[in-house]
Amino acid sequence: MFCLVGFILFGILGIFSATHRELAKEAGSCVFRRVTFRPCIVTFREKFKGMILSKLINRTPLLARIFNKYFELLSWIFILLSILSIIWVGNSVWNYYAYGSCNGLNASGFCVFDPTGKNNQISAIGEECFAEAPKESGLSLKDVDLSLFPHTNVGAKNEIVFIGCYSCDYTREAYPIINNLLDKYSVDYVFIHFPVKTETNYLTAYGYCVQKEDEGKLRLFNDLIFSSEKSAIANSSFTDGIIQSLGLDVEEIRKCTESEEIKDRVFEMLEETKQTSIYGTPTIFINGEAFVGPKPERVYKRALNK
Repeated sequence: MFCLVGFILFGILGIFSATHRELAKEAGSCVFRRVTFRPCIVTFREKFKGMILSKLINRTPLLARIFNKYFELLSWIFILLSILSIIWVGNSVWNYYAYGSCNGLNASGFCVFDPTGKNNQISAIGEECFAEAPKESGLSLKDVDLSLFPHTNVGAKNEIVFIGCYSCDYTREAYPIINNLLDKYSVDYVFIHFPVKTETNYLTAYGYCVQKEDEGKLRLFNDLIFSSEKSAIANSSFTDGIIQSLGLDVEEIRKCTESEEIKDRVFEMLEETKQTSIYGTPTIFINGEAFVGPKPERVYKRALNK
């Protein structure tokens, strides 16, 4: 087993040193002999063991004696730790590819591939934007009546329910990624504006009335809202300009948003959204699976039926 230890050690050190590359070759030859049920070359074993003992004996004779006595056992321990480390790194790489986090879906612990944690950033409900999501808790569409919300492409083989806030940076980061998927795949799409910032509360009614007036205009309305400055969309006069640019009657949309029927519907939609146990935006359900925070496009694509 010492030859495998040597192969790993000198293989790494050989990247930086020609001397260690030669030792790595000897160790590799030794590994090959062992896997083909032949004894390792004794000279390499003694050379490898001697290199370590020479360092230890001048500093800690007791440690040198222990190392010499338990050399084979220590070699096995090193190999076991190396294998476990490789498995752990491999699992982290897979998690990052599949979920955008080394720690798994919606997990916000440190990830060397995403040190800033940007793939899990959210705006908390009733809070300002912040970088670390709280613990995930039972996100589900099970008890939600989606028929209350505007749909596009009803009956498609995929379903995306996007819960976001027009003025949240993290929703704004995820929106174009989801938009790109809508252009590529067959998707029954529901966008739910869940206002984290109070200055955009009025936009929920605007979006609903746009859909009611012209079903094909809601996505265009969302595109224009998300591409506008956050400070601008806090002003209803600016939004009226967007309504006008869509070819809709501003006065009719205003009347719609101010009606008691629509106010009741908006309240009902917001209360229904809370049934998902949402704790921050964006929260995106793709075919029932919840994704919290803006993920790389590849993560969302894996949840789609191609």
